[in-house]
Amino acid sequence: MGRNREDDITPLQQETLDEICRYVSAKRYPPTVKEMSETFGMSHASVHDRINQLVRKGYLKREEGKARGLTVTKHPQTNAVALLAVPIVGTVAAGHPIFAHENITGEVLVEASVVGSGKCFALYTQGDSMIDAGINDGDLIIVRRQPIAEDGDIVIALLDDEATVKRLKIDNELIELVPENPRLKPIRVKPEDELRILGKVVGRKRI
Repeated sequence: MGRNREDDITPLQQETLDEICRYVSAKRYPPTVKEMSETFGMSHASVHDRINQLVRKGYLKREEGKARGLTVTKHPQTNAVALLAVPIVGTVAAGHPIFAHENITGEVLVEASVVGSGKCFALYTQGDSMIDAGINDGDLIIVRRQPIAEDGDIVIALLDDEATVKRLKIDNELIELVPENPRLKPIRVKPEDELRILGKVVGRKRI
């Protein structure tokens, strides 16, 4: 008999399950929704939704009334995952902008589902300006090449020949590159500034 498609686990659900397993292995107890929300840089509701799907599919068991009431009950069957080699092209500042020279320093294997139909590159981050989005100093971020982005996207932006990773905020004619760290101020793009979007951040790998 074939596998029940209802029990298949999506890449995002797999990422959530892997993080729970990693946390339990390191701490000996499961993470809270708040801690997972901070790790993934997403809302509590989104984390709850992922957990509910994993509970429904039988990968997690929840003990009601406990903040740390998650138990991993099974792991998905191991399937071959299509991987693509993405070039690592240097370092980008996540605190103060620096220029990202595109000299390839290596490659990283990334799931094809993350890359999609576009071309991607990877960059190491420096600084702590994006910590509330789950991007920490030294992380390797996966960037899909695209010249445009939407309000709210995390992007690699080239501002007057200096590259930085920030969240793009567009409000009518006001454009800002916003850090995800309350200690730091947004970078307001002035009319005379030359702003170019190099790509949208679609994933990360903690090294």
